[in-house]
Order: sequence, then structure tokens, then C-alpha cells
Amino acid sequence: MSENKTLKNLMEGFAGESQANRKYTIYAKKAEAEGKTNAAKLFRAAAEAEAIHAQKHLETAKKVLSTAENLQDAVNGETFEFESMYPEFLKDAEAEGNKDAIRSFTFAMEAEKVHAKLYKEALENIDSEEEIFFYLCPVCGNIEIGKPEKCAICNVAGEKFIKY
Repeated sequence: MSENKTLKNLMEGFAGESQANRKYTIYAKKAEAEGKTNAAKLFRAAAEAEAIHAQKHLETAKKVLSTAENLQDAVNGETFEFESMYPEFLKDAEAEGNKDAIRSFTFAMEAEKVHAKLYKEALENIDSEEEIFFYLCPVCGNIEIGKPEKCAICNVAGEKFIKY
């Protein structure tokens, strides 16, 4: 097997394991909401197992670099999403009249703009020792520095934000 094929396989494995991690985490929340505790625990354990696989694949592919390089990679990824990917997804959803998808894509696109900005700021201030707290909107994925009164993207109340 050639090195290029192996790298491609590692990255495909990373993508698949990452998706399984998120999917099983979502399944766990649903199982919990339904009172299915054992299924929820199994989904959470499996989600963590998939995260381990994803991490090993990404490390083996030599894609985990310095923090500065990782921040730049994050800027590039988020920028691609809000400049190219989500606008195309929105066009398709609008053409099909899928209002739920339009809302989901719009929230994600607007949040990705914020994420890219925050990654850029983190890169510019990479050596700062000042501790910063980030607040995540659980509805649209917006991230704020400091708890807002309400989300700038979806208007959810600030007290719903999760502190990091």
C-alpha cells in the first residue's frame, strides 16, 4: 500500500470515527431523554471509543501540529465553511423549500464566522497569559467571550450559554 493511500485512509478513518463520535453522543442524549439509561451509557462509552480512534488516526497522519499551526488550520476550515460550503448548502435548501435545513445551515454559517474570528484572535495573542472564558450557545453554536444577554445569532437567552 502506498503512503498516499495510507494517508487518505487515515483521513477517511478520522472523518468516519469523528462522525460516529458525534452521532453516538447525540444518540446518548436521546436515550437519556427517553429514560433508557443503559443505552445512554453504552452510546457514551462508544462515543469515547470512536474519539480515541479518531485521535490516533489524526496523530498517525501527522496532522496534529503546533498550536499556532492548528489555529491557522482551524481558521482555514471555518472560513471555507462560511464562505463556500454553507452558502452552497443554503442555495439547495432554499431551492427545495426546506425551512429546517435553511435555519440549521444559517445558524452554522453565522457561527463559523465567529469561530474563524476567535481562532484568528487566539493566533494573534497566542502567547498571552490572560485567561479568557468562552460561552457557547447550545442552540446555534455561537461562541462569545463573556456571557451575552442573548445570542447574537439565534436570540437564545444568555443564561443558557455554556461556560468554557
